[in-house]
Amino acid sequence: MESSKNFTVGSKAYRKRVKTEMHCFYCEANQVAGEQITITGSDVNHIKNVLRMERGEELMVCDGTGMQYTCQIEDFPAGEVKLSVLKAEKASTELPVRLKLYQGLPKKDKMELIIQKAVELGAAEIIPVMTKRCIVKLEDDKKEAKKLERWQAIAESAAKQSGRGIIPKVAKVLNYKEAIKKASEEGMALIPYEMAEGMKTLKEAAEKASSQQVISVFIGPEGGFEETEVEFAKENGVIPVSLGKRILRTETAGFTTLSILMYEIECATEENEGEV
Repeated sequence: MESSKNFTVGSKAYRKRVKTEMHCFYCEANQVAGEQITITGSDVNHIKNVLRMERGEELMVCDGTGMQYTCQIEDFPAGEVKLSVLKAEKASTELPVRLKLYQGLPKKDKMELIIQKAVELGAAEIIPVMTKRCIVKLEDDKKEAKKLERWQAIAESAAKQSGRGIIPKVAKVLNYKEAIKKASEEGMALIPYEMAEGMKTLKEAAEKASSQQVISVFIGPEGGFEETEVEFAKENGVIPVSLGKRILRTETAGFTTLSILMYEIECATEENEGEV
């Protein structure tokens, strides 16, 4: 067994171990040209000097649109890594349904954790929402732009860590009514609410999840939703659901709902594939 003290990035033991794994990197769709892909930016240093990969070695590249490519390293021109595509296919890690998380702005840095875990659980987009009980205000355009840049970087990092085929988008902040209107026009929308009765509605919605194209989930901030907000959601076709008899924190409510939907969608997908 190799000594753990020798197992450092770039060491012989490390390189021996990683040869059995397929490293995954991301590129823009315009970096894919037929059977050639050009890697640029910070990933070049990571491939050359951290992983110390060589010509002929294979790696995986995702273009952020749901396509993944098995590639072989051809060359290392200045500031680039040239790859030849061996195989192109749809990313196997993506759900067939787009899950969207509409998250009421929480306090402090909770949004960072929420974005990270939502990406890991399969969300395709995270939309920050300003509700009546939000304490955090992003009224300054520069402050909002800085936050969005930080949040998008967290989404990208989480996508890489979890092997996503896309980099989920963190959208601009919407007010609550705009968000409800947008979600209700796109497909099924759910709003977990502590006053909703019984678990039957959530079970029924989850069982229908795999037949949807888009499912939106609304999560309130620390203080939850006001009754008038839930009524407005219902008037626009959003379905109130219960997550059980306990009061969940804003970050826990989103993770719970996404987990249930992800489970139902993937189970249905596996069953359908088994019938083919």
